[in-house]
Amino acid sequence: MIKDSVLSGKNNPYTLSFGKQPFQNIPRLVEINEVKEAFLNEPPTHQAFMITGVRGSGKTVLMTEIRNSLNELNDWEVIELSTSQDLLLTLSQNLYEDKHFANLLKQGGGLSVLGFGIQLNGAQDSVSPVILIREALEKFKKQGKKLLVCIDEIISNKYVKEFASIFQILIRDDLPIFLLMTGLFQNISNLMDEKNLTFLYRTPQLKLRPLNLKTIADNYSSMLGVSEDNALKMASLTKGYSFAFQVLGYYTYRHKGNYNDALPEYRQYLEDYVYEKIWSELSGNDRKLLYAVAASETGRAKEIKDILGIGNNKYTPYRDRLIKKMIIAGDEYGHLKITLPLMEDFITRSYLMDNGI
Repeated sequence: MIKDSVLSGKNNPYTLSFGKQPFQNIPRLVEINEVKEAFLNEPPTHQAFMITGVRGSGKTVLMTEIRNSLNELNDWEVIELSTSQDLLLTLSQNLYEDKHFANLLKQGGGLSVLGFGIQLNGAQDSVSPVILIREALEKFKKQGKKLLVCIDEIISNKYVKEFASIFQILIRDDLPIFLLMTGLFQNISNLMDEKNLTFLYRTPQLKLRPLNLKTIADNYSSMLGVSEDNALKMASLTKGYSFAFQVLGYYTYRHKGNYNDALPEYRQYLEDYVYEKIWSELSGNDRKLLYAVAASETGRAKEIKDILGIGNNKYTPYRDRLIKKMIIAGDEYGHLKITLPLMEDFITRSYLMDNGI
């Protein structure tokens, strides 16, 4: 039963929303500290990080935590951009049209390129956004300020390529601009393949691994009032997957602490809102390998290859790609396992249905 301090029926402490900062959150302190130490070092050891992981692994939440932490410091300013818009233009508009940033720039000695009817909307007599951004960063540098740009769910479109190309020039010129990006492995890989964006290969990637199961169990025990034994069983059912931690907690709360009653809804929600999307983005051979992993009794590479009827030359590239996508793990030599909770049954059903078996 849920303890008295948690209100039943209202104020569910867990959330089903993607990307939203949850009420109950297990912070990734190692990753947060890694970014902050790199950015705050003088001179900074890195000025960009890429946060990657499978859907629902907490990429956006981690970026938000880092953003909020830096934004609390007096010498840091933060702007969030969307890949659906012209990133350079939007950044320049934020810097010169937002009252807060406009006041900061005025304190830096006026706006040399503005005041002549210059516009940022592409109209006649407009000034390149790059010129405006550079001027703003130079003023920030004189004031001892730093600018953090956050871009969620990066993709390889023209806006992102243009922004990344200019960003590497700005940091080469020792301007105080920093970048946090989140993205799926494939989208980041596509962006890194651009020949003029080689700096991305030197940009550290934070690959979001499973959350600590004991920490998840402690949270469930505290918030839901379940026994330590049941809390550990619940934690193991999540496999440390961030979104699963929220979903199982949410439905267990709805069922007044009975996680067994919550399991059907837990399974269905993961399948409907995460696994279906992941499955739709996989190639036929990716799906086939996942099916073999799910069907395998031991997870041994030899058994998986026997199920597929293939040799190493075909097995290895697909295995490596799915590991990079963080859908399977090969931590134990010669073995593979599915990283996401209750996904084996979904994979088997989906593969058989797709192939009319």
